[in-house]
Amino acid sequence: MSEFAFTIGILTLSDKGARGEREDLSGQVIREMIAPIGKVTHYKVVPDDLDTIVETLVEWVDRDEVDLILTTGGTGLSPRDVTPEATARILDWEIPGMAEAMRVASMQKTPHAMLSRAKVGVRRRSMVINLPGSPKGVRENLEVVMPALGHGLSKLKGDPSDCAQ
Repeated sequence: MSEFAFTIGILTLSDKGARGEREDLSGQVIREMIAPIGKVTHYKVVPDDLDTIVETLVEWVDRDEVDLILTTGGTGLSPRDVTPEATARILDWEIPGMAEAMRVASMQKTPHAMLSRAKVGVRRRSMVINLPGSPKGVRENLEVVMPALGHGLSKLKGDPSDCAQ
């Protein structure tokens, strides 16, 4: 796989971040970790607003054809945590195994992981992955799915090779 095989979007959901009151450390962690599989072509910090999140996801997938969108924030139980709902509205189908794997691995570190409502799925030929809002949570969850990302994205893009080796 070439160095910049996939286009990647990082969408940070944070009311404080959108107002400039908080530095986006989670987005930085994503950028560093994802570098081996692609190039970040889209980056945005928006408030925890359902319509804004939906509009951004649809624009990045339908207009810009971004291969992978990683969201950070808004996956918990706070009233403003609407990332899973926004993601569910735009997905054609879910990839439950990836979200389940992140929760299982995280639960070995904290019981609070069972409160995550993160979703992973596909719209058209783009994958969307919801990650937690903390840099530590982002790192731990992204480490879980990284081994399968390249293969999954290649298949979404039409790779005809057999999966079995």
